Amino acid sequence: MATRHHHTTNGGIGNRRAGRNAGFQEKMRQMRLPLVPLVQMSTGAVHPEFPATLLNFWLLTEAQLDDLARFYHQKTPSPWSASYPCPITWKSGLTLEEKRRKIGKFIGLRYVEFDYTRDVVYYDPRTGCDTPIRIRIKTEEQIMEEARQARLAEDDEAMRRKMPWYS
Repeated sequence: MATRHHHTTNGGIGNRRAGRNAGFQEKMRQMRLPLVPLVQMSTGAVHPEFPATLLNFWLLTEAQLDDLARFYHQKTPSPWSASYPCPITWKSGLTLEEKRRKIGKFIGLRYVEFDYTRDVVYYDPRTGCDTPIRIRIKTEEQIMEEARQARLAEDDEAMRRKMPWYS
């Protein structure tokens, strides 16, 4: 009687799924992207747990993120803290997502964003029914960026009103 072992056929489930789904294939390609390690300014050493790929970055634990911030002089201010290309502020009480976003920014990743969503139940007094809904919570940076974009759009509109040839 023949048995089928999924882990040995056709390179595994990841390869089979990637072959059928272009979005999955693209995400796998992104997760394999290599990251160039930063060197510590004071010694020239690379942290032993610096993520080698984007996937390794997303798998960092909270303790590893804290240790990376400490190793690269970002956790406690020092003369070396501002010597890095993109220094960050590391306050106590940061959530895991905030730490990951800050380390991502620090090592040069762009658009390290999180989809902050929360499931809530809305009670409609007219119908007397609870309706589950999902709300999106924006980060402070997202709110500030939206405000900046709105100001730029208002400035452009004001220029167009004053000078119709401006575009």
